[in-house]
Amino acid sequence: MSSDFSQHVVHTLGTGAIGIGIGAVVLLLCALVLPGAERKATLRTPLVLFGLHILTLLVRLPLPEGKIERGLEVLGLCFLLFSLARALFVLVVDGIVRARLSKPLPRIIRDIVQGLVYLGALAIVLREVGVEPGSLLTTSALLTAVIGLSLQETLGNLFAGLAIQAQRPFEVGDWIGLDADVKLIGRVIEINWRATTVLTLEQVELIIPNGVLAKTTIRNFTKPTNIARRTVTVHAPYDASPRVVEEALLQSIQEIPGILSQPPPAAQTRGFNDNGIEYVVNYFIEDFALRDRIDSTVRHRIWHAFKRAGISIPYGMRTVHMHAVTAESRAEEAKQDTGRRKAALKAVDFLAPLPEPSLERLAGLSRTCHFMPGEAVIRQGETGSELYIVQKGELAVIVGRGEGGSVAEVARLGPGQFFGEMSLMTGEKRAATVKATTDCELVELNKGAFQEVLAADPRLVEQITRSLVDRQIALEENLSARASRSTRAEAEAKSSALLAKIRQFFQL
Repeated sequence: MSSDFSQHVVHTLGTGAIGIGIGAVVLLLCALVLPGAERKATLRTPLVLFGLHILTLLVRLPLPEGKIERGLEVLGLCFLLFSLARALFVLVVDGIVRARLSKPLPRIIRDIVQGLVYLGALAIVLREVGVEPGSLLTTSALLTAVIGLSLQETLGNLFAGLAIQAQRPFEVGDWIGLDADVKLIGRVIEINWRATTVLTLEQVELIIPNGVLAKTTIRNFTKPTNIARRTVTVHAPYDASPRVVEEALLQSIQEIPGILSQPPPAAQTRGFNDNGIEYVVNYFIEDFALRDRIDSTVRHRIWHAFKRAGISIPYGMRTVHMHAVTAESRAEEAKQDTGRRKAALKAVDFLAPLPEPSLERLAGLSRTCHFMPGEAVIRQGETGSELYIVQKGELAVIVGRGEGGSVAEVARLGPGQFFGEMSLMTGEKRAATVKATTDCELVELNKGAFQEVLAADPRLVEQITRSLVDRQIALEENLSARASRSTRAEAEAKSSALLAKIRQFFQL
């Protein structure tokens, strides 16, 4: 009896040593191949199973042959095979295959392969206990039917997930939407064998079964490229020219961060309805995650552009706004606006020679404009004939270094300062770009208004010219002292040349 027991122990140790040796080699290879950051988490499961196998082996050694010992043998074999199945899967898929591919295998493919490996290990265990895996299916048709019916939806999701991986209508990282519901738009963060997980802008996870995705319309906003078109709708009154409205819309979205210049934006007249004429402005973005922020900026810009162009956004026709407006109140409001513009005109040094009636007339012919941060009031190299006086806000003066060169900010303008005087007086091209850095309120004085005042008193041209020349010389010399004779000679030469330009520009 003792001899049989000794042979049993030797046999158990021999077979156990073979299993332990194979398992140790596979686990060691996994530890060498896997990156250090993933090694601990990935090898935890096979190490635990391998430890359980060794534990069952140690428990079997003092036991005689019998049912308990046989049961522990099968259990230890199960632990060993499942440990090897997990370790080999990690070694091949995470160690070898991933090193050869540009990106890791999809989650659903990994799960299916891992499941097949586990099924193979289970089949070996069943054969060890004398059960043929094939006979389970052939001898129990009723069980097979019950399992098939109960797993019908799960299998549908599984095959739909495989179809998604094969056709690749979307991938992890893509922005997709279901049907036309904006609440069902999000970024794909995971695709597994049962469902696809989508994260919306509200940081809400949508877990959508793959079978549902296979039956619905999917909009992929990042395929075939990351470029996506956005549309903003706005109404304008019927008395506003569609051409003017479309030009204002296109001007409003220039140089907005996030909007692409190619393909170019477009403005269109969509239709006529109770609220007025409906317009749309279409533009393209590359970062779909910023779509709401960019759309909001576009609406802000449209509001300011419409204000400058004198275009009102109409109220719904079913809403009646009633307030008493008298001729006296309108006259008083207009008088206050004119007074504010007149005060701004007085701050312009070269307009000092103008008499009070001429300033009053210019104030009545000028207008107030509003700009939001980032909008360009004038651009370097463009033609123009307007002078702008800052009433509120701050603007940056930017000068380019030639075609394709760098640009630099050279000055900041605040309340009481002005720009564009040479374009107003001579029609010269803009020497710099001026952009609003805060919400700005400007007084705009154009050539037509100034020409009316000069035509009424042509003698004012010479006085204004002398003031402009003196101002230019002071700026160019940085207020440095020069010989009086040289300054007078230079001033006279510049004054004559500038006077000729102004007379020609205003046809005086």
